[in-house]
Amino acid sequence: MLLASLSLLRQPFTFVATKWQKLVQIAGNPYRPELHYMRGPGPKWHAKYQASRLNRGL
Repeated sequence: MLLASLSLLRQPFTFVATKWQKLVQIAGNPYRPELHYMRGPGPKWHAKYQASRLNRGL
């Protein structure tokens, strides 16, 4: 009787423990892609195309 009730308690505990481990793993991951997202052309692009724009007379 006691073993049956312990096995019934173990299943939800295992589920919660697995989800908690996954959450900790995700939170501990240092890679954050939104920090590396390009927000537009960089200074090299501007330097290259600004010169061609001036040459065209715009």
